[in-house]
Amino acid sequence: MHVKIWALGVALMGLTAPAWASGPTPAPAPAPVTIPPAVPAYDWTGPSIGLQFGQIDAETSGLVGLEGDDTLIGLRAYYDFDFGDFIVGGGLQYDNTEVDLGGVTTIDNVLRLGVRGGVDLNRNWVYATAGWARAETSNPVVGDSDGYFAGIGYEVFLTQNVTAGAEILYHEFDDFNLGGLEAEATTAALSVNFRF
Repeated sequence: MHVKIWALGVALMGLTAPAWASGPTPAPAPAPVTIPPAVPAYDWTGPSIGLQFGQIDAETSGLVGLEGDDTLIGLRAYYDFDFGDFIVGGGLQYDNTEVDLGGVTTIDNVLRLGVRGGVDLNRNWVYATAGWARAETSNPVVGDSDGYFAGIGYEVFLTQNVTAGAEILYHEFDDFNLGGLEAEATTAALSVNFRF
């Protein structure tokens, strides 16, 4: 009888020995948790300087009707304030061009001093802009003229310090030496800006 019990015990030990040798079954490793990268915050507050290149179309009315177009290249400098949901700022633009108005004169350059404001979309900014403008011509009889401009623009961060932009601006001038002469001009330009 004792032999039978002993043999049964040995047999049971033989069956369970592999389980004892390997120990308890380990719990499966937890799945890795992936954390999405944080979206960088872009701050529009501060000064910027840039270059712009585009097209200008101009036409006169009143005393004489002339029209012309040309490319433009210019400089821009702004200071902006980022308030979180919106951005406001102001600055100066100078465009060099050579718009031939029927051989009577050419528009040599356009200077602008204005304000801008719009919606802060983190990396992107959509804004409206307006202000004072001045057109200078090559003919002293025609003279130069003060006026105004208004338009819309868009700017986007390419890096933490460099932005690209686009603007469409409408201008009116009615203060030439040649009385009764008025001019309208539309510009469309792209810019690259360095923000400090």
